[in-house]
Amino acid sequence: MMKKILSSLILLAWMQHGMAQSTAASNRTALFNGKDLSGWHQLGGQAKYAVINGMIVGTAVPHSANSFLVTNQQYDDFILDIDVKVDTGLNSGIQVRSESTPDYQNGRVHGYQVEVDPSARAWSGGIYDEARRGWLYPLELNPEAKKAFKNGQWNHYHIECIGNTIRVWVNNMPTANLVDDMTHKGFIGLQVHAVDEKHAGEKVYFKNIYIQTQHLRPRPYDHIFVVNLIPNNLSAQEIQNGVKLLWDGQTTHGWRGINLSHFPDHGWVIRDGVLTVLPSNGQEEGGGGDIITEQEYGAFDLQFQFKLTPGANSGVKYFVKEFYDTHGKSGIGLEYQLLDDQRHPDAKLGVNGNRTLSSLYDLIPRRNIAAAFKPIGEWNWGRIVVYPDGRVQHWLNGYLMLEYHRGDDAFKQLVFMSKYKNWQNFGLWPEGHILLQDHGNEVSFRSIKIRVLK
Repeated sequence: MMKKILSSLILLAWMQHGMAQSTAASNRTALFNGKDLSGWHQLGGQAKYAVINGMIVGTAVPHSANSFLVTNQQYDDFILDIDVKVDTGLNSGIQVRSESTPDYQNGRVHGYQVEVDPSARAWSGGIYDEARRGWLYPLELNPEAKKAFKNGQWNHYHIECIGNTIRVWVNNMPTANLVDDMTHKGFIGLQVHAVDEKHAGEKVYFKNIYIQTQHLRPRPYDHIFVVNLIPNNLSAQEIQNGVKLLWDGQTTHGWRGINLSHFPDHGWVIRDGVLTVLPSNGQEEGGGGDIITEQEYGAFDLQFQFKLTPGANSGVKYFVKEFYDTHGKSGIGLEYQLLDDQRHPDAKLGVNGNRTLSSLYDLIPRRNIAAAFKPIGEWNWGRIVVYPDGRVQHWLNGYLMLEYHRGDDAFKQLVFMSKYKNWQNFGLWPEGHILLQDHGNEVSFRSIKIRVLK
């Protein structure tokens, strides 16, 4: 009897799965008829697009800007399936919710691009903001997904643009999850990247291009890292992943002044979802002082957005303990440096640049990755990951800037040679507060989130 029940349940599940697939297939529309380029037009550069053996074939030409074959129609919410193959020397991409308007760089194509990257970097399936903000979801955030794309073979891309969320799969492996509200509608485009003489004539191939715009059913949650660019917001998948707001965007709940039982009554303001430390003539004394979390944390994944004013100095400290010093209050801990490297003299002090933006202050300099830096006055995205095994990472705008192991011999030697050498077990405490520093300069914070790691 039990076997019959199990068999019936399996058959029912199979039938429901088949019906769901059939329903999804019946709601799909072919964007490419396999014969000609009806419904598409070219923008940007002069790459050659042609229909050959039921495929759209893009051929790179030298001395041309990026080229795009784009749909005549625009789309807002949709699920797109497409197969792509590319020569190994040619970069490509799939534009979604993209635009070309006369008032933006003379009609230059811009918007979300799902990457096709056969290079050793292997960022296929990541999300790039073409001609606008640059990388939004580099695959350093999801390194396992670098294995998904197969060079020299056909690769299946599944792209969901539903509401504020863009999710990508390559060969059924989840590669990117972006939450952003900059553009909600636009065309779909097939890119042939600009090349030099060496790569002229290389090709990218597209086929089996289908779109679904009604009765959309997103795939189940997959637990990959989520990049959420909407301030002080948690997406459904972030919540599933265990991410929580460390600052609620409205109140002082969960925070207090260093060595205080309450939040400072001056020096910090909350306005329009932004937490700002006010300037105090460049002097630490006289301001509101540092603020810390009421709770202490051990292993965690901390995210925060910050905006510096010209010449500003600040920091985000972790594993912080409270001590009294000559000024009466002090929070001692490891520090993710926040600094205007060009204008503040601290950038040239220390050793080998270990006081620059995103460095482990006075201990480990960050890597010099040009694409990671945004101009002063713009919002930046910082991230500190402390793994249970003692590894620590500093990230800036999606790029890994440094990595070290808390407590190994190299770390202990760095501490011994630093100004922290007289603090017993500095940086090795199992838990500590998270601290936002008042260094006398105006600095703003938002989207402060944390996930406890186990």
